Amino acid sequence: MFIVYMIQHSATKQIYIGKTNNLQRRLLEHNRNHQTATKRKSGEWIIIYAEAYRNKIDADTRELRLKNHGRAKQE
Repeated sequence: MFIVYMIQHSATKQIYIGKTNNLQRRLLEHNRNHQTATKRKSGEWIIIYAEAYRNKIDADTRELRLKNHGRAKQE
């Protein structure tokens, strides 16, 4: 099972979208600064949304749609 998730940083309110097959492990990696894109000096990442998918292709498609939607709004 694959999970598409959104996390938000408690201090900066920045949102990050990703996918994983182990949400608890992935959240720990984000909060322990193991991911360059989500390294922050203070605060923590909190899950604000998650969806489960049976296969990786569906999860990949959904993740890309969420990321593209956010980019379209910024433009």
